[in-house]
Amino acid sequence: MTTTLHAGARALAVACLLHACTFSEQAPSTAPAGAALDASRLNAAAGEPGNWMTHGGTYAEQRFSRLDRINQGNVDRLGLAWTYKLDIDRAVEATPIVVDGVMYTTGPFSIVYALDARNGELLWKYDPGVAKTRARDGCCGPVNRGVAVWKGKVFVGAYDGRLIALDAASGKPVWSVDTLIDANRSYTITGAPRVVKGKVLIGNGGAEFGVRGYITAYDADDGEQAWRFFTVPGNPALPPENEAMARARDTWFGDQYWKLGGGGTVWDSMAYDPELDLLYIGTGNGSLWNRQARSAGKGDNLYLSSIVALRPDTGEYVWHYQTTPGDQWDFTATQTITLADLEIDGETRQVLMQAPKNGFFYVLDRRTGELLSAEPYAPVNWADGVDPDSGRPRINQEVADWSQGPRVLVPGPLGAHNWMPMAFSPDTSLAYIPVQEAPALLVPDNEATFKGRGRFQVGSQPVELPEDPAALAKTVAAYKGRLVAWDPVAQKEVWRQPFPSIWNGGALATAGGLVFQGNVNGKVAAYAADDGEPLWEAPANTGVVAGPVTYEVDGEQYVTFMAGWGGAFPLAFGGLASNAKVAPEARILTYKLDGTGTLPAPRRVARSLPDTLPALTADAGTLDQGRDLYNDNCGICHGFSALGGGVIPDLRYLDEQGHQAFPAIVAGLYADKGMPSFAGDLSLEQIEAIHQYLIKRTGDLRRELQSAR
Repeated sequence: MTTTLHAGARALAVACLLHACTFSEQAPSTAPAGAALDASRLNAAAGEPGNWMTHGGTYAEQRFSRLDRINQGNVDRLGLAWTYKLDIDRAVEATPIVVDGVMYTTGPFSIVYALDARNGELLWKYDPGVAKTRARDGCCGPVNRGVAVWKGKVFVGAYDGRLIALDAASGKPVWSVDTLIDANRSYTITGAPRVVKGKVLIGNGGAEFGVRGYITAYDADDGEQAWRFFTVPGNPALPPENEAMARARDTWFGDQYWKLGGGGTVWDSMAYDPELDLLYIGTGNGSLWNRQARSAGKGDNLYLSSIVALRPDTGEYVWHYQTTPGDQWDFTATQTITLADLEIDGETRQVLMQAPKNGFFYVLDRRTGELLSAEPYAPVNWADGVDPDSGRPRINQEVADWSQGPRVLVPGPLGAHNWMPMAFSPDTSLAYIPVQEAPALLVPDNEATFKGRGRFQVGSQPVELPEDPAALAKTVAAYKGRLVAWDPVAQKEVWRQPFPSIWNGGALATAGGLVFQGNVNGKVAAYAADDGEPLWEAPANTGVVAGPVTYEVDGEQYVTFMAGWGGAFPLAFGGLASNAKVAPEARILTYKLDGTGTLPAPRRVARSLPDTLPALTADAGTLDQGRDLYNDNCGICHGFSALGGGVIPDLRYLDEQGHQAFPAIVAGLYADKGMPSFAGDLSLEQIEAIHQYLIKRTGDLRRELQSAR
């Protein structure tokens, strides 16, 4: 674990020594930045639009700013104010926090950065020292969505499961706790903490790897655990933790669910209503996805894919609404939870809004969880609608029940909306959703069991993408992205901006009549909030998936994008992201009116196929085995069917040295570089089958490139 102080701090230390003053890295002489950031400020955060003090801007998580110095009339004058290069070029998903002129943000592997928000000067950096091999414990790369700040401390959830409190002025650790309930399961933390009433709230990821979901509250002062709420039941031989878990048990069946983990992880979204004193959390998918293997093919499986209201002081259950009962499609309800007051049928209603993966936009009464409306905001084939009386989806069983055989689902597990934050503008009364069309073919493995730590396990046959170029092109064409302005009262689309592929960035709305978003094409852009007219665009050198923020320092308004390509789609489905002609580059990009900064030229990594390949000696059966083993063990990172997305190595481009060392690499030779060992999982014969498959796929690519000349 390391903390780096910027040059100014070192100079101050020297000056103090020369002039006989005192200096202590452990006890800074000035008040920590954000020292006065407490409940009163966070509860009224909308009244300080110059700051961005919590993950969604305010507890309501609207991602809306009252700043309007940058507006529709002058946004075309935006220029780069400053840029800061992050240490690791992997996916960047953080929302920066800006308090009193200081920006706190994170990069891959949970590294924390504190910068002067005016010019990007590094104030300090903290590396929690997450082992690179822990990347294997997550579905979507070692990402981090940001920090929380409270009374002079910065809180970060490290990828390996630690919750760490840092001194906001120096970056020095104050306390650290291990949040994991089972070190032998692949738990991670990728989400941003929230602080409510002096408690730091954090959930965990890992449902694709067989874990039990929960959220935990820790005392912000010393890290002592205040409460923990489990989202799915555990071992039925043990007493349930509370009444909510007792009720949940009646909705699970068979003797496998608790051995498989159950899922329901709270890996991203939360919101808080200070008036009602209710904390809202979104829960994730089932583990396994396949309900036949998980729960004998039946039951609602509470509280999977649900919005759950809790008391923040105690973690006491208040109400829940399950968007996808008995989830078997990875239809998480962890997408942005947004609170607002809307005029519905002539009455002002306190509502909660969400556009989860399943394709329906939900409006709930946030006092009671009552469903007010739900309509599809994207193409959906798994259900015909949501019954307004029962609140349950009308499931199209012939299409949806993939335990009975292969099915094409719309949306697929990537969702109609993934984690990328949506925004809501009280000025336009519109929600701005990063929508995507991402179908999927699911093929059941109804006898699936727990495979052990670090293994992707969902109860389906290994995912594969078409190897034939023409078939692959048709699949690529089926994946489309867009930014959609959605009227939550009328439940209809108002405007859209299309993109050629999915995995476009989160949204920000402002009182300047603007919506900001980064995209798969390596650009950042601004649109008119009322009609979607494109008003400004700038290069980012890489795909942008994070949600931007805006803030003000010394009367100057800034807009910041965290840029860095990666995550589930580029890693596993790299072959479908071929239209993203940008190389990975992790960077903070901050703009202001008439900014004159320049962005360094994009990094272009020259790739060439090896001149010679090892002999392809495997028969058809061995190649089929190698394909399945590759997709099951390697595809989640290197791209299914050996179609790499450019974030980590495309194994079709292995050089001669790589081919010679292939068995040793798989057995752990490159563990210090983040390539985990599969020595205990794969035999030498299986490793050679994978190697032969990669040799074949390199030959396929060579022939494809030759025919294109």
